[in-house]
Amino acid sequence: MAEKKQIPLRLSEKLYDAIAAWAEDDFRSVNGQIEYLLTECVKQRKKNGAYVSNNLDEPPELDIS
Repeated sequence: MAEKKQIPLRLSEKLYDAIAAWAEDDFRSVNGQIEYLLTECVKQRKKNGAYVSNNLDEPPELDIS
């Protein structure tokens, strides 16, 4: 198995809390949830050029702006 690359990531507290809650619902760590979401987005983009899958679970309502 290939070694995973570590990168620093800065998130707003609101976004982190939303991802953490979503990760808990999906029985994943926050890191695992972020990796899962990024993987799904990359797969979907390769498949049809869309950035977000129509089948991806709905995230909680969140105003991150």
